Amino acid sequence: MRIAVYPGSFDPVTLGHGDIIERTAKMFDKVIIGVLNNNVKTPLFSVEERVNMLKEVTAHLPNVEVQSFEGLLVEFLRRNDAQVIVRGLRAVTDFEYELQMAQTNRVMAPEIDTIFLTTNLKYSYLSSSIVKEIAFYDGQISQFLAPEVEERVRAKVAERAEGTV
Repeated sequence: MRIAVYPGSFDPVTLGHGDIIERTAKMFDKVIIGVLNNNVKTPLFSVEERVNMLKEVTAHLPNVEVQSFEGLLVEFLRRNDAQVIVRGLRAVTDFEYELQMAQTNRVMAPEIDTIFLTTNLKYSYLSSSIVKEIAFYDGQISQFLAPEVEERVRAKVAERAEGTV
């Protein structure tokens, strides 16, 4: 069985992420979306909330599962018997960083490959950070997110504005 892992923070999951997930699901027997619990970043959503959102937006894909993880990505792949890391590329600037990470992972785990998928052009500018910034200024975000994710982003932003989070 060919198993791929698509890792990220997914804070929140965007339509660009969804595009990469859909395409990856067609290429592999099983796709694990690895939601990184990154202690360096201050996310809008908890790991559990991000996992739940991803489960909702991928429910129609029977070969996709969602897990959270901490630590080294290559160790997460080993624990899940996965052979491939999937990364999405939006621009040349993404490539430099992603290539460096892929090469480092290859040194640590020669049995694991990384593949890069270029994003659909209509999502080439899109990032979770941009979506959050637009949402905090009460801008229109429906064209970037699944409806159920947009609802959650709006609610979380409102909570932050009220000081309840």
